[in-house]
Amino acid sequence: MIFKGKVWKFGANVDTDAIIPARYLNTTDPVEMASHLMEDIDPKFIEKIQPGDIFVADENFGCGSSREHAPIAIKYAGIACVIAKSYARIFYRNSFNMGLPILESAEAVDGTQQGEELRVDSETGAIENLSTGKTYKAQLIPPFMQQLIEAGGLMSYVQKFKMKA
Repeated sequence: MIFKGKVWKFGANVDTDAIIPARYLNTTDPVEMASHLMEDIDPKFIEKIQPGDIFVADENFGCGSSREHAPIAIKYAGIACVIAKSYARIFYRNSFNMGLPILESAEAVDGTQQGEELRVDSETGAIENLSTGKTYKAQLIPPFMQQLIEAGGLMSYVQKFKMKA
């Protein structure tokens, strides 16, 4: 899959409570969750982003609790993908289960600034900074995880598998 969007850059150890504050965990509506994305960092954040934008973060993105709400909020806010140096283990798995593409590339994180535009190919791992002309490489996403993303998440993948059986 190809993604193209503006960069929103974050530092290290962005926890799930920063992504979606715990006070909103009582909702099951993904659009409502998305409306509170990064609210405690910037109350107007959701008004600033555009569909297709890309999160770029330092190490340990998505640390904290195991809540699935965090990747759901990111996905339903229209963020195309997340690129980070590393992810908290449970956030990594929850992201694929929810159909949120995430990639690991320290060089892309270090070489990208807030507001720049990226073109990301999740199948090849190529990340092109359209603002600077530089190209980076992300770790390849395993084929099964690619299938989860393409299906829109684990539940959709299972539904499609059942239909074929």
